[in-house]
Amino acid sequence: MQSVEGKIVLVTGAAMGMGRLYAERAITEGAKAVVLWDLDGPALAATRDAIGKPGTQVHAYVVDVASLSDITTAASRVRSEVGNPDVVVNNAGIVRSKLFWEHDHTRDIAAVMDINVLALMHIAREFLPAMITNPSPARILNVASASGMLSVPQMSVYAGSKWAVIGWSDSVRLELLRAGHGHVRVTTLIPSYITTGMFAGARAPLLTPLMEPEDVVDRAWKAMKRGKPRLMMPWSVWLSGALRGVLPQPLWDVLADRVFRVYSSMDHFTGRGPKPGA
Repeated sequence: MQSVEGKIVLVTGAAMGMGRLYAERAITEGAKAVVLWDLDGPALAATRDAIGKPGTQVHAYVVDVASLSDITTAASRVRSEVGNPDVVVNNAGIVRSKLFWEHDHTRDIAAVMDINVLALMHIAREFLPAMITNPSPARILNVASASGMLSVPQMSVYAGSKWAVIGWSDSVRLELLRAGHGHVRVTTLIPSYITTGMFAGARAPLLTPLMEPEDVVDRAWKAMKRGKPRLMMPWSVWLSGALRGVLPQPLWDVLADRVFRVYSSMDHFTGRGPKPGA
């Protein structure tokens, strides 16, 4: 896929931050239609009005991706009102940072798993059949996190959700290839901390600078179009994962805690609130 010109692109968590950047990128490349999903109605409407350009239809739907019924209803509307998406960017997500036993069953554990994991699965399940049937190139970009490869204190539920995304996303990629549907590619984005405000207060581990949203979106967009299986950012995410895989656990714990400072990276987290987005 050289560009998304003439294609239908759907982005979740699209009212702000990286979701809006993905939508703007699709419009810049001449997408036929861009579909914006977000829970924040006023912000969503403002983004729709601000990014619209002649030649590209922009459709905004208020969707609670934590709700399966919301997802299925919105997906049905998209198919009937816009068409089947050629590109789906599963960007929406939330973070909770606290000790595990301080997590509330509903507001924290269920919310994180519903939005960060189940929503991606349900959304992909809604649109994959049409992508498979249509022989044109199609893409799914699933946003995970470096926390899905490394244990991080005070992020147990969030890390668990991102571990699930990585395993699920890459398994779907392989299923498509083995089933002969190579025109549908799945890319898993695995970034460290990004300066969107979602991780306000977090301290970047050693050799892992805080990344700018524009740079992450640019590289993720290019990787998605190429159909690259994984994009880990920055390079130290790959290094940390490799070291964790080969070193004895006690030695890795010492490196992660005292050298790389991964284990203390969330000690001063403040965040920006519970609104879904990235």
